This record gives sequence, C-alpha cells and structure tokens, in this order.
Amino acid sequence: MNDDALRRTALYAEHVRLEAKMVPFAGWMMPVQYPTGIQAEHRAVRSAAGLFDVSHMGEFHVSGPGAVAFLQRVAVNDAGRLDIGQAQYSALCHHDGTVIDDLLVYRLADTEFLLVVNAANLAGDLAWLQGHTSAFDVSLEDQSDAWGLLALQGPRSSEILEQITDLDLDSVGYYRFVRGEVDGVPMIVARTGYTGEDGFELYLPADEAPAVWTRVLGAGEDHGLIPCGLGSRDSLRLEVGYPLYGNDLDREHTALEAGLGWIVKFDREGDFIGRDALAAQKQSGLKRRLVGLRLKGRGFPRPGYPVVSGGKRVGEVTSGTLSPSLGVGIALAYLPTGLASPDTEVAVEIRDRAVPGTVTRPPFYRDGSIRR
Repeated sequence: MNDDALRRTALYAEHVRLEAKMVPFAGWMMPVQYPTGIQAEHRAVRSAAGLFDVSHMGEFHVSGPGAVAFLQRVAVNDAGRLDIGQAQYSALCHHDGTVIDDLLVYRLADTEFLLVVNAANLAGDLAWLQGHTSAFDVSLEDQSDAWGLLALQGPRSSEILEQITDLDLDSVGYYRFVRGEVDGVPMIVARTGYTGEDGFELYLPADEAPAVWTRVLGAGEDHGLIPCGLGSRDSLRLEVGYPLYGNDLDREHTALEAGLGWIVKFDREGDFIGRDALAAQKQSGLKRRLVGLRLKGRGFPRPGYPVVSGGKRVGEVTSGTLSPSLGVGIALAYLPTGLASPDTEVAVEIRDRAVPGTVTRPPFYRDGSIRR
C-alpha cells in the first residue's frame, strides 16, 4: 500500500516532530520507535513509564435493552458479570471455535458498552457483529474515528498522571475505569494495558489527543517518561505472554488451542457462537497448544522460524524476540500437546542452527508492577 493511502492518527504530526520512525501497520502509518530506540523504550516502561499512541484501535459502541444478550451471544466471556466501570478481556469466535479477534469490553452503563478491537480486524469485526444484531434489541455504532487512545504504561504512571487530573487514581482497580478530566479534557481513564506494567489507557476525543499527549509527556519529564512505539510495545507484551492477533491468534487455531480457555465461560447463561465446537474439543482433548519457549543458547527467534524436536519440525514460532529484560530469546509457538508441558526440551532453527530451549509457561518476565 502506498504511504499516501495509509491512515494517520491525530498524533501523526507529533510523531514526526519527535523524529519517530514511521511504518505501515494495519492500514495506518504508526511510530515503530523514536530516536531513543526500542531497547531504551522497553526499559523505560519496565523502570519508569512510556507513552504510546494506540489511536489506530477500533471502538464500537453497543447499547440498548438487548446489549447484554447480544454480547453473550457473540463473545466467549461473560459480559453479564461486568460491573459498571469494569473492563473485561474477551474474544469473538467463529462457529468452529477459531478466533475472529480478541477485544476489550468496557461496561459504561447497565445497557451500554464500549468494545475495543484490533485495527487490522476492524472492518471484519464490524461486519460480523452487524450480522448478528437483528436478533436483539441493540444498537451497534462504529465510533473509531471519534476516539483517540493513549497508553501511559509503567510503574510511575500514576504519579505522572495525578499531576494533571483530580481523579482519585488509587481508587481505580485493575481492569476498572472512571470517567473524568485529564488536563481539562473529558475522557475514560482505564487501568488497563498491554505491557505487563501498571498504567492507564486514556480514551478521549481524537482532536484533543495531541494536546493531551504533549501535556502528559511534560508531566512525566522528570519521572523518566518517554514516548514509545510499536517495537517496544511488541517486546513488552511478549515478555508477559500476551498474544497478538495475526501472529498468535488466527482463523487456524481455536480459542482453547490459543490458551484462552480462561476467558471461555461454558458455565454462563447464553449460547455463545463457537460454544459447541469448543466444548467438543475440550471433551476430546487438544491436539496442539500455544506455548512459551525460552532459549538456552544465544539467538533471536523470529516469527516463522521452525521449532524442532528429535530432528523433526513440530511447529513454528508465532511471536519471538530477544528479551530486553531477560537477555534471552523468548517465543510463542503452537506445539503438539505431547510436547507442550513445561520443561520439555525443543529447539528453534535460527539460520540453520538448532538453538536449544525449553517449553516455559508465560509470563517470561514476572516482576511487573501491575496492581491486581
């Protein structure tokens, strides 16, 4: 796709001003890193704080008397259990149990929700959801263009944000959110994120995003805050084992195979799409599973690299990196169930060299600052 055809967030000019390296991502021009570099950005989030522009994500507004019943039908988690002011990680599945997308569900009111979906899947998700609204008294609206989204992540996030808001941030629990003002701008402030660190995601009007971005960076200047791009976002999420759609989640693997069984609620009201297939698979047993791999030797396990056991290819890396925090190669891969137990020895072929490693249950990095 020609760069001129790619979309730009409201913060594009800010990224250019800060000399970010801009790359195509999910139909958008996005910052992959700033002059500080991916390693420095990663370390800043682990030790202090980083600020990400994630305004490319999609936001759907769901409302009406049938909103809960609708979500119970299309998503695998139990939206009915959500309190107002609570968020939930969930997934949309096809009838065969494979994953359409993973998403966040925010309960704004009794019959009002905000769904946050991956940018690359926005159009497909919207069409899928629209195809199931007719059976419910529900309104579904794509509000993606109206929202900007900033992610302030790291152990010093709270002390940075509290300088420019009167909100009681200490009262906002993990996967909870409040409505209020930051730097005078009304928004949703959620204690959520994709890095394994404490932090907040700020949902605000798109046209207000540049001013708030600048203000947050200013408030964090003396606290080690720096702007961060997609490169460090990827290494941070992988260190804690968070899956990425298109790499670790896709139409080829079911939610159970992908390790999302903890969000698939078989014991709730409502017959969700994919339930029968997933229940049958659970009953018969999984033949493959997404697992973590930790290398013993030096190597950078990139997506697509073969995973071998006994001289035979048994899978391939779906996500991989040289962990900035741990100094070793880490990866996710689908392996046959017989090889999926922790401490099982396998190897990753890197440039015609089999680098030994072991199956390791994520998270790889366990010293994050998340407040649960």
